[in-house]
Amino acid sequence: MNHLPLIIKREYLTKVKNKAFIVMTILSPVILIALIAVVAYLSQVNNDKVRTIAILDETGVLGQTFEDTETTKYKVLEHIELEAAKVLVRAEEDYGLLYVREQSDVDAIEGGITFFSEESPSLSIISGLEGKLEKSLTNLKLLQEGVDLNKIESSKIKVNIAQENFSGETTSKIESVIKLAFGGAAGYLLFMFIIIYGNMIMRSVIEEKTSRVIEVIISSVKPIQLMLGKIIGTSLAGITQFIIWIILGSVLMFLVSSIFGLDMTQVQTPQQELVKHSMNGQPLSEQAQSIITAFYHLPIANLIFAFVLFFIGGYLLYSSMYAAIGAAVDNETDTQQFVFPLLVPLILAVYIGFFTVIEDPHGMVSRVFSFIPLTSPVVMLMRIPFGVPIWEQLLSFLLLLGTFFLTVWFAAKIYRVGILMYGKRPTYKELIKWIKY
Repeated sequence: MNHLPLIIKREYLTKVKNKAFIVMTILSPVILIALIAVVAYLSQVNNDKVRTIAILDETGVLGQTFEDTETTKYKVLEHIELEAAKVLVRAEEDYGLLYVREQSDVDAIEGGITFFSEESPSLSIISGLEGKLEKSLTNLKLLQEGVDLNKIESSKIKVNIAQENFSGETTSKIESVIKLAFGGAAGYLLFMFIIIYGNMIMRSVIEEKTSRVIEVIISSVKPIQLMLGKIIGTSLAGITQFIIWIILGSVLMFLVSSIFGLDMTQVQTPQQELVKHSMNGQPLSEQAQSIITAFYHLPIANLIFAFVLFFIGGYLLYSSMYAAIGAAVDNETDTQQFVFPLLVPLILAVYIGFFTVIEDPHGMVSRVFSFIPLTSPVVMLMRIPFGVPIWEQLLSFLLLLGTFFLTVWFAAKIYRVGILMYGKRPTYKELIKWIKY
């Protein structure tokens, strides 16, 4: 008799009714949103802070270079000595004093600029001051050489290279960034899901084994049914928890933004920074059009379908190995020697995805690792947004599926023997013997 549905139901209900599971399901998004809100608040406070910088320019040519912004105010000091200026700035609690020593020519000015402050100044402040001074001194040098600055300014040309493949389909920088964001999010999500819920399966097997409950269960069901039931039941519990996290997190983020007036976009992700950089200089209407066009060009149906297949396939592959590890040991301490080799290909897949697929999604390294079953779920998910032929996706998935069935067969043999073994941590040599039984 097939007891698999009953095992799945039991495993699922055991997980979702567990007090720790319920608490973490509710508490995790609350803690996460609270952390994001705190970071956003601190970033907002930092960005809203107005800094006043005093400028003592003995050359008399750079004082008008600086224009006030929303967060930085400049005041030029005149007819005052350096030491008196320092005392004045400290008395008025200004952010700092920019001192430009008098020099005989423009070339020598660069070596006589000093910034005085009570504490170490912000790197962005210093970089901003350096940029303004470099531009002003360069213009002064050009004027001395008799160069017309207006002609130079009018001669500047901004280049925005149009991108188009040989079949005539146009792309853009923002489109590449969005593809990167989709692929990176999918790959990283699978990585985290495997780590969190794979360990949950392993702990579940260890708990039932040490409590001897497994001996009662195994008398009426096949070991492979019990293992698959645990994997599928825990997976469904994980998906339930994940959906609750998304819904609860979205509601909490909306409430925090509305009630406290916090701008959550103050917390910039690397993808947001890339999008911002790729759209610099574009009018707002062009930015909106670029984003819409980028989403339109994404293979949405292919992305969703492939994400479901590779996500499930990759998770089941690693979960079966986690279940086998749980059956082979008596406590979590003994799992370390087996878990680390399991994580190596998974970590490698993430690094390949973020450092190779981003640069060359169709290169040899990216393609090879998108066919290796232990790395393909992550690497292939990152490659698909950039356009991967269907036959490559199918071949990769079939290899993944075949490896899953093979792994389940091996894992079931380890599971069958391991769940009844107590008191001794097995070696790799003993695991191989169990597979041969």
